[in-house]
Parts: sequence; structure tokens; C-alpha cells
Amino acid sequence: MKKHLLALAVTALAATSAMAQAGDTLAKVKSSGAITLGVRESSGALGYTLGDGKFVGFHTEMAENIVRDMQKNLGLAKLDIKYQPVTSQNRIPLVTNGTVDLECGSTTNDLNRQKEVDFANTTYVEQVRIAVRKDSNIKDVEDLNGKTVATTTGTTSVQLLRQSKRGGNIDFKNILGKDHADSFLLLETGRADAFVMDGSILAGNISKSKNAKDFVIVGEPLSTEPIACMVRKNDPAFLKAVNDSIARQANDGTLAKLWDKWFIQPIPPANVAVGLPLSDATKNAWANPNNKPKEDYNK
Repeated sequence: MKKHLLALAVTALAATSAMAQAGDTLAKVKSSGAITLGVRESSGALGYTLGDGKFVGFHTEMAENIVRDMQKNLGLAKLDIKYQPVTSQNRIPLVTNGTVDLECGSTTNDLNRQKEVDFANTTYVEQVRIAVRKDSNIKDVEDLNGKTVATTTGTTSVQLLRQSKRGGNIDFKNILGKDHADSFLLLETGRADAFVMDGSILAGNISKSKNAKDFVIVGEPLSTEPIACMVRKNDPAFLKAVNDSIARQANDGTLAKLWDKWFIQPIPPANVAVGLPLSDATKNAWANPNNKPKEDYNK
């Protein structure tokens, strides 16, 4: 009986220790000397891969700066960064199960997702748009009636399209890409007439395509989306460290320089510029830090 009770106590202690570690990411990072970033492979200029384990982009580089600030504040001589590619489907599970410590890709902060993760302050305000071929004669939502529309698995773009006043009465076929690059390929190869997604992701995929001039982004925005980094819930010290670095980067001009680098200047691998000016909404988010969900933006 005593052995049984002892085994139960050891198991409970181990579980408690694991839970404490999961709820204190800074302690985990300091003890291990490593942090795992959740990065995207095809989220336009926000984050994408150059292959061979190289990940780049506005949010990817911003996240690397966050890690450097943490390293300094934790007094670590070295802090290794591990890069974990995530998709729209698995990004939240990989944060909640401890695989990813900090996800900075292209995730919209909304009330439903806030039930599972905590969001850092908004670093990019996005608008959901429609990408089509220039010769398609599609100019707005109403023109999608009878068409095939591509979106990415795990995203909310189709729901937004169906819920919009202009899209509620149209009939279209929806096909899903496994990631944003796959969704754009559906448009590029003619299997889809349109690709509905965040404007920066559309612009980034167009800029990297073989014939960028063949595609255009059309129509009024379907929704305004605050994009932010994700961390595990109920870890205020880690969330504060992330937000403190974001504030530092906004205040000293780092974010503005990163925007110019990834959205205005030519970017690899094709050395073509996305050409997306910094919006007033994103400037305002930097100047007035907040983690408001999209529901607050679209009231």
C-alpha cells in the first residue's frame, strides 16, 4: 500500500512539475538554453521559407529580435533558436502542447482562438481580399457566383466570404489548399478562379510566382484582421517579455525598418518587391499597443 501511495505521489509530483514548466516558458527557455519558434513556409512576406531550413520574413525576423531581447534579459551568453514549421491546421495545437514556444506567423486574433492560446499585442492589421487572374473579369465578391474559390485549410476566409453581405447570396465551389502556397497554386494552374486570403499573403505569393503580372488583388475588403504572435495561455511573464520586445521594436523604428525590408524592397528568392505600403491601421496598432480580437475591429 505504501509503495502504491509513493508511486502515486511521484506521478503527481512529476505532473505538477511538468505543468509548472509548461506555465513558465521563461524558466524552460533559461534552463534549456533554447526556444522554439513556430514559423510559416508560405505566409507571404510575413513569413516564408527559402529552403534548407532557412525561414525569413517580417514576422520571422521580428520573432528573432524578440528572442535576442529575451536572451539579454535572462542573462544568457547563448540562446539557440529552433524553427518549427507550422500550418494553419496545426499551429494552435503545437503551441498548446508545448512543441512551439512562440508562434509568429500570420494568425488572426479572434475570440474563439483566445479560448486556447494567448495573443501578444497586434503587430500587423490585415484585410482579407480576393486574388484572381487579370483576364478573369472578376472584380468583386458578386463575380464569384458559379466560380471555384480556393482557400487554405484551417483558415476562416470562406466563412468570412459566406457571412459577408455581398457574399451571402452567391453560390461558389470551395476547394482547399494544404497551405498558402498550395492554395495559390490552385489559382495559378487554373483549378480555382480565385484565392481568398489575407492581402499580404496574396501579394507575397503573387510576387514570388513565375508570372506575377498575370494576377491582381480585387474587391473591397471582406474583413479586417489583427495579426499577432501566439503563446501558451496563462503564462503572463512570457507574454510580457514578448510584448516588451515588440514595444521596443515599434518605438525605436525596428518594425518600420523590417516593414521596408520585407514589403517595400525586393525580397528573395525572386528579388521582386511585394509593394505593400504600411497602413494607418498597422501604424496605429504599433503606437497604441493592444491585443483586441478581430470582433472588436469589425463591429
